[in-house]
Amino acid sequence: MHVLNEQFIDNAWVDSHAEARLPLLDPFHEAVIGEVTRGDPLDVDAAVAAARRALPDWRDTPEARRGEHLEAIAAGLEARREGLAELSSRNSGKPLAEAHQDLDDAIACYRYYATQARALGKRQGQADASGIEGFSARRYWDPVGVVGLITPWNFPLVSSAWKLAPALAAGCTVVFKPSEVTPLPERVLAEVVIEAGLPPGVVNLLHGDGEGIGAPLSRHPGIDKFSFTGSNPVGEKVMQAAASGVRPVSLELGGKSPILVTEDADLELTCDLVMAGICYNAGQMCSATSRLLVHERLADDLYAAIDAEMAALRPGAPLAEGTDMGPLVSAMQRDRVQRYLALADREGLHSETPAVALPEQGFFVTPRLYRDVPPSSRLWREEIFGPVLCARRVADDEEAIALANDSDFGLAATVVAGDPDRAEAIARRLEVGNVWCNCDQVAPPHSSWGGMKRSGIGRELGQTGLDAYLEPKRITCRAAT
Repeated sequence: MHVLNEQFIDNAWVDSHAEARLPLLDPFHEAVIGEVTRGDPLDVDAAVAAARRALPDWRDTPEARRGEHLEAIAAGLEARREGLAELSSRNSGKPLAEAHQDLDDAIACYRYYATQARALGKRQGQADASGIEGFSARRYWDPVGVVGLITPWNFPLVSSAWKLAPALAAGCTVVFKPSEVTPLPERVLAEVVIEAGLPPGVVNLLHGDGEGIGAPLSRHPGIDKFSFTGSNPVGEKVMQAAASGVRPVSLELGGKSPILVTEDADLELTCDLVMAGICYNAGQMCSATSRLLVHERLADDLYAAIDAEMAALRPGAPLAEGTDMGPLVSAMQRDRVQRYLALADREGLHSETPAVALPEQGFFVTPRLYRDVPPSSRLWREEIFGPVLCARRVADDEEAIALANDSDFGLAATVVAGDPDRAEAIARRLEVGNVWCNCDQVAPPHSSWGGMKRSGIGRELGQTGLDAYLEPKRITCRAAT
């Protein structure tokens, strides 16, 4: 049993002020494997106070030294790679291969921002054109201060790396709330932080749910910036709370991403990209390409190929060799997806996907392709967060682009076309933050991540991800006479 009734504050585990506890479940065995504190506003007060005490020294730590700490965090995660991947797989239900990929992505992210920290040091104080004779100017970048970080349950260690690494590189101190659903791998970060030599108070990790930790953290006047990844309703509440004090926010929210397929696309490649876009992590990802827009000449062949691939999937134990798809993360998430499947029946949506043999235990749902779904359908317009794909035939690129852009969301998209130039031309017209042309959903640390419309505010990864935790400062001086 994993008992997580303590909070990591000032480099020490201290008892939570909360009496209430939440169960931790293994989503495959449907068994309780531990408990986690619900958290308490007093825990938030203590963590914010620790972060504020640590801020002056940490912000003055040379950028190259901060980079060394980030390298040490990467090394600490790498040393625990096998055990951490298994822990994450058991806690989240994702297949072990996917958990390994998550961990590798997190390690690469910390290493990338170690290099960015060093580059930031070289940028500091660079001469800037004054624009006025007799004056000189220099440009600096200061950390924004104490930041509150909140991450979801679908990509533990990855989502936190995307926030923690740039915040620490910038010189910020942090109060970090991981999901109460998948806290086990994130908890190990505390051990790694201590081993990496970070001073007390620089990283504070609070377990708990939205009521116990999330809401009081987003309202706390001692937080200078918030970065949140999760649902739109919660993101809006974080934004409302940040309005008090005019504090900046970064929000990575929902998606209903399209995958557009032209008539000359390679059928095998297209099927592979469709399957990866809707079945990776059992469809529990904000960038899931859950709306398929396929040229009418290719539609029937592609529908048949997808149905065959879905029928051939091997759902099973996350740690078992050969498992293609694990269970959904919780009974609540499984029930949410099943409600959409019931809604599809009421809407009269058409599916020919053969039933997949599901394990007798675990929070599994059957992958499903619905053919020729009308754009008015709730399944077409709403984020389901499961392996449910809605498809429509289109007559040409213009129709595909119009339908793709007809969405409240604008996070990501995939374009599959025989002509790479045509694929890129289509991509340029899509109202999304990330487009993949004829390739998997790759998001290396040096890239950019974030969306348009209701998919969020700001970008993570790359130098832009670092700049989100910095305040630019220009110093102009009269030249000496």
